[in-house]
This record gives sequence, C-alpha cells and structure tokens, in this order.
Amino acid sequence: MPKPSFSSLDPVFFLQTFVLELLHACEQEDGTRKEYIEHIAHSASRFFEQAFRHDRKLEGTLDMDQYVDLILGLKNHIGGNFSLDSSDAKCIRVLNTRCPFGEGVKNFPDLCRMTSSVFGGIAARNFGYAKVHIAECIALNHGRCKVAIHLDRKEAQNHPGTEYLRPEESRQIKEEIGTLQSRIDTQLHKLWLQNSKNKKNKGAAERHPILITESPPMRKVLKAINKVAPTDASVLIQGETGVGKELIAKAIHAMSPRAGRTFLPVNCGAIPETLIESTLFGHEKGAFTGAIDIHQGVFERAEGGTLFLDEIDSLSPAAQVRLLRALQEGEIERVGGKRTLSVDVRIIAATNQNLEKLVKEGSFRQDLYYRILVVRIAIPPLRERREDLPPLVQLILQNLAEKYHRPVPRISRPVMQQIRQYSWPGNVRELENVLERSFLFADADEIGELELDRPFHDGPDLSWQEIRDKALEQVERGFLTEALHHHQGNVEKIAATMGITPRAVYLKLKNHGLSPSEFRNKSAG
Repeated sequence: MPKPSFSSLDPVFFLQTFVLELLHACEQEDGTRKEYIEHIAHSASRFFEQAFRHDRKLEGTLDMDQYVDLILGLKNHIGGNFSLDSSDAKCIRVLNTRCPFGEGVKNFPDLCRMTSSVFGGIAARNFGYAKVHIAECIALNHGRCKVAIHLDRKEAQNHPGTEYLRPEESRQIKEEIGTLQSRIDTQLHKLWLQNSKNKKNKGAAERHPILITESPPMRKVLKAINKVAPTDASVLIQGETGVGKELIAKAIHAMSPRAGRTFLPVNCGAIPETLIESTLFGHEKGAFTGAIDIHQGVFERAEGGTLFLDEIDSLSPAAQVRLLRALQEGEIERVGGKRTLSVDVRIIAATNQNLEKLVKEGSFRQDLYYRILVVRIAIPPLRERREDLPPLVQLILQNLAEKYHRPVPRISRPVMQQIRQYSWPGNVRELENVLERSFLFADADEIGELELDRPFHDGPDLSWQEIRDKALEQVERGFLTEALHHHQGNVEKIAATMGITPRAVYLKLKNHGLSPSEFRNKSAG
C-alpha cells in the first residue's frame, strides 16, 4: 500500500502512527494487545457515552435506539458517513461509506479495531454483552464498512467477531481462565519433565508445550479439557492438519488421574497397512515371516496410561474390528496369538477428516465411530482464532531464540499485519516453519520480512502459482484415483509405480481424502 510522503504528514497521521506503534510495542513485550484494546474500549467509550448522556440529559441504561444514535453520531461527528442497516433485539448492523480517517486508513487497517472496541464497550456496559464483527472494511479496499453488533450471547456463538463483557464479568472470566490455564500448564510441564527424564534428554530439543488460549474458541477447548480429563471417557479430537491435536491430547492426559503413567502417541496414517495390527496389538514369535520374537503392541506398552491414535480414519477394516473389540471388552490378542490379554488404556483419537462422511461411505465402521465419540473436541483452525496469533508468535520466537542461542527478535508491524491477514492453511505448524525460516534469515534484531509458503494476497484473486498448484493437485488426485482402481487399493504397488515409499503414498492419499479400503471393497464386490 502506498505510504504518504514526509511533506504530507499531519496531526491525524502522527496520532495514527503513534497509537499503532504503542499497541505493537505492547504486543512485542507480552502479547497483551487484546487486553489493552479492551481497556481502551471500556475507558474511551465510557468518556464518549458520558458526553452523549450529558447532551441528552439521560440517566439509567441506554435503550436500543439511544445506543444506535450514540454510535452513529459518534462516528459521523468526526467525519464518517455511518447509517443504520438493520436492527433487532439480537443484532444491530451499521454501514459506512466514508472513513473518518480518510484514504490514509488503508495504511492503518488495525485502527478499525478501535471502532470495534468503542462499539463493543458501550454495548457491553448497557446490555451486558456484545460481539462486534467488522465484515467489510474501507481500510481493506472493500469500498465500505459493514459492522454487526451481536447482543444475544447464545445467538452470537455462531458468528465471528470480538466479544465484550461488562468489566466485572470480564475480570471474573479472565481470572477463571487464567487459573485453569495455569493448572493445565503446570501439569503439561510435569509431563514434559517426565518424558525428558525417560528419554534422558534434559536439553531444549523438546520444549515445554504451552496452550495458547486467548481466543474464545480455544477457551472453550480449555474448558472441555478440564471437564473430560478426570474421566476415562474416550475422546475424539477433530481439526485440520497442524492445529495441535496431539498437544490437546497431552493436556487431557496431563490433567487426568493417568498422568503418572505412559502417554503414547501413534500416527496410524504413517504405519504400513501390513503392520497396523502388529503395531497396535503386538505379535507372537513366528506369526508371520520376519516375526522372530514376541512383540508388544502399543496397547500393552500404554497399559494404565493413555493411547493417542492420530489419523484414526486410516485404519484398515480388519484393524477397526479389532480396535472395537479392545474398546468394548478391554481385551486384545497379539497377531498369531491364542491368549487373551486384558488392557487398561484410555483412548484419545484424532482425525482431520469428516468421520461422519466416511461412515456414510462405508469406509469407517459406525459402531467404532460411536465408541470413540463419547466426547468430541473440535480444534478451530488458526484463521478462526486470530487473537491467538500474537502470543503464539512470541512463544515460537522465544523457543527459536533458545534453540539457536540468539536474542528474541522483534516483529515489525507490517510483518505482524501480514501474519494476521494470511489464512494459514497449515495452521500452527506452518506458522512455526515460516517463523523459523524468517528467524534464520533476519539480518538484525527485527524480523522485517516474512517468507510465506503460499503467496500472500490482500484480495480474493488467485495468482498464477495458485492456479498452477490447484491444477497440479487435481492431476495428482486423478492419477491416484486411477491407480487405486487399477491396483485395487494396493498401496505397495502404487508406490512402486510412482517410485516413492508406501508411507509417502499414504500421506498423499490422506491429503486428497482418498481411502485405499474403499477401492479394495469395490474390487471384492
């Protein structure tokens, strides 16, 4: 975006820059930008409300019409062109065709958060709750601003936006969340120390995991962990690749009575199909060619603890049957064995697929689905939890500084703005990779450039590279589908054809949502 010349500087531009750099500095120190915004909301908005009440000689709680008059008048008095779009007891929507800051706001899109905080602060004080969503924004070249102020807490759960509460309720919730966060963090730290001791690794190779829960969706996850952890209920964690499903599983284990026992993660999608049952349940000597000794499966090794089955949707039909029995009866049999073994293991499963869809398609057993789905925890993608970005960035940079024995760098404001606007299809894992690459190539004590894995865009138009990548993705999917038909779901043969490992083929199939078992079933019929 074009920057104004030095000769065109004015008081408004000076104050815009000062306010944004002040907020950015707070963010660099401890990631408390959201708290500062909320403080400004309840302080500045109170001043504006008092001025409005003085002019109108109003006392008591504002009604809906008075609130609308206040927020429209406030913006229009300073140069905006705000008007009411719609209004009811649950939501107020306003439109604006002229920004009070003029075209210069396109250099400072974060200033729109001030509008959100003022609108939300006044609404929360008078109605008890508000969620403000800026759906369109002049600063982002939408041509107008469209703001929704949701006042019904239950109805607002299905809408994006920033929540605002009465100051006393906000403080109480922060204290409760802070206490719960501290408890989980402490238990995760104990688990990390236990694992480090077992691995005889006291260095910084595996850092103490921390849950970042600044956003409302992640605070719901935090509460779900607290509820389900003390029980033995099976848990299904759903979320896109890279959102941190294993960390959530570790938190559940760390908060459970099983915390002193083993937490064993298993990526089902990375196990060759021929070894899945042996990996899960073990095998006896001579059970198959190469079985030269007795092998304990993960169920036995996790006895008394927690077994985390990631990518559970990739299990073969035979493995699903045996897993179902293990969950129902608490018993397993090693491959090639004749003796039943009792096991006491808590199952936490995870998937990035739509299991309901797989059940309907017949590739995942319905009875197993209901067995693992006693409790469902959905982890939102990073693009739906923007409030978590600043503290996540700071945490990742601190870990990188420790890993590479360098000072923690600052993040420039343009880079932080770019981080906020990028969609992060790879979620936290992609954020970690991008920051590490930028950290290594930073020239000074500040990261001023961000090398994204995918092109960054302000608008919705696709670049040539995106179009090419989508075309290549379609070609690869088509080839894999044809190969699955031709080889009747035999992944080893497909791998030989492509000249890659079976594991690589499984990963590609997973990315495209293809299941070899579907094609084996078809060939059998």
